[in-house]
Amino acid sequence: MKTIKTITAIVLFMAVTVAFAQNRKDKKIMEDAIEAKSALLKAHSGLEDFFDNSAGYVIFPNVGKGGFIIGGASGNGVVYENGTAIGMADLKKLNIGLQAGGQAIIEVIFFETPVDLERFKNDNFQFAAETSAVALKSGIAFNAKYKDGVAVFALPKAGLMADASVGGQRFDFKPF
Repeated sequence: MKTIKTITAIVLFMAVTVAFAQNRKDKKIMEDAIEAKSALLKAHSGLEDFFDNSAGYVIFPNVGKGGFIIGGASGNGVVYENGTAIGMADLKKLNIGLQAGGQAIIEVIFFETPVDLERFKNDNFQFAAETSAVALKSGIAFNAKYKDGVAVFALPKAGLMADASVGGQRFDFKPF
């Protein structure tokens, strides 16, 4: 009987510890997302229109990508609807092609309509190989517009990567 109580106490302690650790991780990502939004607006003030007028957006403050012929990327982000955080998201990418190096970027995806945001929230959303992000460098965005209900922007943070690859991004959404 004492063994069962001890095991139960250990399992309960582990569950609480994992829950709080995840909560701390989410809070850190949310803080990073706020800083990333400031960095994006500083890099290109024209993004304010997207932030103000989109049905929603997801900010991935730290996307790490790298590869040599076969590459990948991964990141965690915060999903906003009408400017309010509604959940967390993660990004995974696997691709193949001419590529070498590693890079850290901020990525933001804007959803033009509530239907587009709903597709993302229902995990029915992924990018095909032909979808590309507008690179925000030196404050220049090249007349960005929505395509198929989304607009994607990327701001390099560190590293250097040459990339001419084919692949897609897959996303998962977890509501609060």
